[in-house]
Amino acid sequence: MSAQPLTQSLPSVIPYLMVNGADAAIAFYKKAFGATEVMRLTEPSGKIAHAQVKIGDAPVMLAEETKEWGNHSPQTLGGTPVIIDLCVDDVDAVVERAVAAGAKLVFPVADQFYGYRSGRISDPFGHVWIVSTQKENLTTDEMQRRFDAMMKS
Repeated sequence: MSAQPLTQSLPSVIPYLMVNGADAAIAFYKKAFGATEVMRLTEPSGKIAHAQVKIGDAPVMLAEETKEWGNHSPQTLGGTPVIIDLCVDDVDAVVERAVAAGAKLVFPVADQFYGYRSGRISDPFGHVWIVSTQKENLTTDEMQRRFDAMMKS
């Protein structure tokens, strides 16, 4: 049996997270987001060189920070400029579960002008997530109208 080409089995863009403590990160993502572990490759030392989890229908890759390869975690960099957007059925429950699992609440869950109910958390490994549930299906024009009104107040 031959393997399916990677480009046919995965989406075109996949987040790849560098972390300090990949095993703990996998455990956190399972507990906080209901992730399932798809695979992992370990070095002889036991360090995770590459792993993949699935959160909902989305793959997320991760590995231990490896500075000699230029793979730096948010802790080493002093933060992250990248935010991961996670869409779920019940944002309130997921954010509550993530905080209970060790995430830091950055912005509490609230209804947003763009028709979603969203909150922002930082996971224990320094990655920032916007967790959202869609409440309304809005046109871009309606979002802009609401955004303009919000900016005026």
